[in-house]
Amino acid sequence: SDWSADSWSDRDSRDKPGTTLGRTVPDGNVLFPDIFHTDHILFYERFRAYQDYILADCKASEVKQFMAEYLGKVLEPSGWQAIWRTDVFEVLVGVVDVNFSALKAVVQLSEPFLCESQDSSFTLECMQELLELKEHQILLQELWVVYDESGEFDQTALAIEHIRFFYRSIWRTWDEEEEDEFDYFVRCVEPRLRLHYDILEHRVPSGLVADYQILLSQCEELYEKFLNVRNSISSNDLDSEAENVSMVEGLKLYDKVEHLKQKLKLIENPVLRYVFGYQKYGSLQAKGLRPTDAKVIHVVPWTITASLLHLLARDKFCPESCEGLEIQFHRDPLTAVNACYEGDRVIICPGHYVVDGVFCIADSVELEGYGLPDDVVIEKQGKGDNFFHCTGANIKISSLKLVQHDAVEGILNVHHGKTTLDNCVLQCETTGITVRTSAELLMKNSDLYGAKGAGVEIYPGSACTLLHNGIHHCKEGILVKNFLDEEYDAPKITMVNNMIHNNEGYGVVLVRPAMPSEVKDASTQRTNGIFLFLEETPKTRNAQPAQAGDETACAEGSRQEQPTCVTDELELYKQAGTSEQTKGNYEIANVLGATSAKKSQIHKKRLSELGFTEADDNLMSQEMFVSVEGNQFKWNGKGSFGIFLF
Repeated sequence: SDWSADSWSDRDSRDKPGTTLGRTVPDGNVLFPDIFHTDHILFYERFRAYQDYILADCKASEVKQFMAEYLGKVLEPSGWQAIWRTDVFEVLVGVVDVNFSALKAVVQLSEPFLCESQDSSFTLECMQELLELKEHQILLQELWVVYDESGEFDQTALAIEHIRFFYRSIWRTWDEEEEDEFDYFVRCVEPRLRLHYDILEHRVPSGLVADYQILLSQCEELYEKFLNVRNSISSNDLDSEAENVSMVEGLKLYDKVEHLKQKLKLIENPVLRYVFGYQKYGSLQAKGLRPTDAKVIHVVPWTITASLLHLLARDKFCPESCEGLEIQFHRDPLTAVNACYEGDRVIICPGHYVVDGVFCIADSVELEGYGLPDDVVIEKQGKGDNFFHCTGANIKISSLKLVQHDAVEGILNVHHGKTTLDNCVLQCETTGITVRTSAELLMKNSDLYGAKGAGVEIYPGSACTLLHNGIHHCKEGILVKNFLDEEYDAPKITMVNNMIHNNEGYGVVLVRPAMPSEVKDASTQRTNGIFLFLEETPKTRNAQPAQAGDETACAEGSRQEQPTCVTDELELYKQAGTSEQTKGNYEIANVLGATSAKKSQIHKKRLSELGFTEADDNLMSQEMFVSVEGNQFKWNGKGSFGIFLF
């Protein structure tokens, strides 16, 4: 739609012949007239409408006033028809006036009388009686404007759609009681509007959407109970026992509501939603051993040639005892994995397998490609959440190429137990690999690329070992999430001889809360309700190569002071690169270790405040185990290492 500023500030657009809006036929058996089709409005159109013309810089307590002023400019006060919709009936009405301050329309039943309801009790007399009880005033958001091709009522239909959408998807009953220090649009409207469209466009995991709806319902229910308790407290007799009980109950409800509101805000904020992540498949149930205690080798595909079967028997079957060995053949890898029990193996022959589903591996199984990774490709078809979910005690995946498209979550999520990736290629879509709290990942000799988030996300309390891998062309290379909170243990991280290059941001990023001194001293940038600090690391920042193809000129940080004892230019470049890579590895290990030590200091201080002067050695020695050496960081957009402070 071409929405000019004039069309919002006045009614000049009504002089243009013909409507610019579409029409739609109402559902149901009654032949209602067509209505304006207004529920297809794009994100930027709603964003502009609320920010520039409806809410502007109003406070939460001023929302209704600003709405009324906006409607007074664009809404036709009379002369149009609408369908009044409720949960139990629909009826055609005519609008004779508008009560702008109450956001209501004064209506009367249209002739002929058109009504559709779930039962036959809503007769003409019944509806007239209902309107009289309501003084003929109906909420504007309950009205759907009848289509008119002249274009005279376009702005009326759009204005009511914006009001309806706001009270259905944006407004919360507790918003008016929020502090008015901040712009309501920035604090509440924009994040909720973005979340709504992220959900529509399948950018939010389906489980997280369900959790959000549940949290919202719980918060609304508890807030209503809180209001009832607060209203029941009499100001005349606050010393009575009943009033004291009510006050205690009210405080408990208030704390619960505030806790739920914080969870909602965490999901609504796109940055925090990504940083803190979401756990969905952590409670997968393992099958355990087969009732017969037998272990099975599963072979994919269903039919193979005799020569390939001979090779499999020579390379894969003979090392095991052939007596009592059971082999099952399957059409595709997903079917084979779903048939596995504890200790089974899945051998996938060369081919390109397209699957529509999620690999949920809860038992200790081995998934192995027979050949090179590029010869054994598993590609995810259709939109969905994660590709692989691993909760087994000891899962091994090797010699496979995993390709992900149209995803919402990452390509592989390790929730519990240990997962080993060996000689794999991972072509990602959103996040790459996520290592959750209490989980362990060993990734070696593998290649990961294409993640729009981090290539590898390391959660607190996890263990992650990366050996001889390539991580490149991602948003960030490796992201280490905040572990300073009291309930979290520091992660154990080993990074040896990895090549981390060509990532948009940093090679390695640490996420942690800002300390008071950092908030005071550092320059901050306000972004979506959080403070974002990025520590530049000049000594490890990547320098672009002088010439394409000149490998000796690709060393990072060539701005460092060059050694005087080397006269050969080629040797100087090599030494500078080696020294810089060593500094990059040292700096990452040093900062991560220092952050872990800071956690120990905080924990020790808390124990001291509680009266524990001598802490258990095991409790106090939970510092991060960090081994970072031999890694190469090249051509990462912001440098080798950065810190995200919130």
